[in-house]
Amino acid sequence: MPLHPTIAAVTDRIRDRSRRQRRAYLDLIERERDSGFDRPKLGCANLAHAYAGTDEQRDRMKDGTAMNIGIVTAYNDMLSAHAPYYRYPEQMKVWALEAGATAQVAGGVPAMCDGVTQGYQGMELSLFSRDTIALGTAIALSHRTFEGAALLGICDKIVPGLLIGALRFGHLPMVLVPAGPMRSGLPNKDKAAVRERYAEGKATREELLDSEIAAYHGKGTCTFYGTANSNQMMMEAMGLHVPGASFANPGTKLRQELTRAAVQRLPQIGWGGDDYRPIGHCVDERAVVNAAVALLATGGSTNHLIHLPAIARSAGVSINWEDFDALSKAVPLLTRVYPNGSADVNGFEDAGGPPFVIRELLKGGLLHDDVLTIADGGMAQYGRKPVIEDDRLVWSDLPAQPGDDSIVRTIDAPFAPEGGFRILTGNLGRACIKVSAVDRDRWSIEAPARVFSTQAEVQEAFKAGELDRDVVVVVRFQGPRANGMPELHKLTPPLGVLQNRGFRVALVTDGRMSGASGKVPAAIHLSPEALGGGPVGKLRDGDMVRLDAEAGVLEALVDVAEWDARPLVDAVPMADGTGRELFRMMNQGADEAEKGASAMLAAAGL
Repeated sequence: MPLHPTIAAVTDRIRDRSRRQRRAYLDLIERERDSGFDRPKLGCANLAHAYAGTDEQRDRMKDGTAMNIGIVTAYNDMLSAHAPYYRYPEQMKVWALEAGATAQVAGGVPAMCDGVTQGYQGMELSLFSRDTIALGTAIALSHRTFEGAALLGICDKIVPGLLIGALRFGHLPMVLVPAGPMRSGLPNKDKAAVRERYAEGKATREELLDSEIAAYHGKGTCTFYGTANSNQMMMEAMGLHVPGASFANPGTKLRQELTRAAVQRLPQIGWGGDDYRPIGHCVDERAVVNAAVALLATGGSTNHLIHLPAIARSAGVSINWEDFDALSKAVPLLTRVYPNGSADVNGFEDAGGPPFVIRELLKGGLLHDDVLTIADGGMAQYGRKPVIEDDRLVWSDLPAQPGDDSIVRTIDAPFAPEGGFRILTGNLGRACIKVSAVDRDRWSIEAPARVFSTQAEVQEAFKAGELDRDVVVVVRFQGPRANGMPELHKLTPPLGVLQNRGFRVALVTDGRMSGASGKVPAAIHLSPEALGGGPVGKLRDGDMVRLDAEAGVLEALVDVAEWDARPLVDAVPMADGTGRELFRMMNQGADEAEKGASAMLAAAGL
């Protein structure tokens, strides 16, 4: 199928926009590859230090001819998605030896669980943890004793952080290694219903805790289609996983063999052979567009409107929200996975999963099929399903129809003709909205504003009955420079309750919403943010606000002369405690959300 004209046009303009920085990036990784600081040329004392902790592999390492794989791990056992990684390094070392290579843990990076910090002070470190992970990844790979790398990470900021750091070592072949979702527990819709009952005072704390534990009950990724699982879909569409690796459950034979295949693929694509596939060549404008298309086709997390531009910048590629907006109008919605439906990711996988979606997008000419992938066979291989047959890992063709067409659809019979993303502009600035889970009759609202500076203020007003009306809830001073741009997911239950009561409700914020958020229209990532002069700082309680996703409008309906003359409110002071003061340099240097909200990338001139 020829490439869809919109996909081609968006790719071309990204390529043209990125030409200078992409050339600089490719020159960088070529210099890195040819600089001579690879392992055989390191000093003997340097090498002795590198090999001292690896008795069983030292002789093979000393020879210097076999690939040494650096493992960068985001393991901890507080984060359920990453708990399975506990045994991975020792297994991966064995599998590397089977393939004639060696492997070492190059370093560990932090992995914050947003589910733990949601609604509390730690969430203000969440976005900045992405850049911390990128820095940690760079430190791990800076030893120059590795000819390839395996990146162990799944969740929200971890995959973007690993990639941002890894791409600065773009001369190395690398593979992302997921660990899979936990098995299904309490359905996500039932969990959300208990949360709403609790917000209304109709459920006890004990009932709420029992519900949450029934939903989040084991090792593996949370089963809703939020940022973590959107990460996995994007990595498949970029060709950075072993094909179909995303959603095999932990502890299964299939999961083990997919991880073995990932390790053993790296020596095959190293610079010593004739099939060199460095990650910096894999991640180009075509791969970035593929990631955006896959995200839109599956109703994925809005957090990637921040993360994907940051990843792309690290590879010398510039994608912006106008590109997402144009792609969204051309890419149909092919899945209904919670919060965009009732199924979880295990149901999605059973119905066809990422391979089915990728095959259909290729069939519609909506993905670049000529990207350089870590797998042999190109992007078409990612449209096939991994299975265990006769105790071996093989890939099989999928049936023409999905296993459940209430979860996944073919390209000819999508759930909606376009993806679920819109840009909103007006006198309040520029924001984005995810509408794939919002009923069409709620895509627009015109109502009085009620303005807050914290989530806690909103919750107090809700409990006092002050929001029992049509209302646009505005939460400002939540941008990256103000307080790190925390997710405001704690607002989902009370706003959902108001909507259930029949009121027309929307959220407007310069902060973020969780990838788990859904049915309430939310204009998020508002730029410029309130701190530093964003016009949202002019809003007052009672101002009429219009949000119209159909027309792409977000505006305060205030007389122009009055609006222009109205002063900005005073900024909310920055808070200390929970380590937040250590991240002031990231607050102060962060650029806007559309570029990735990164002080690190801004300072690096990327």
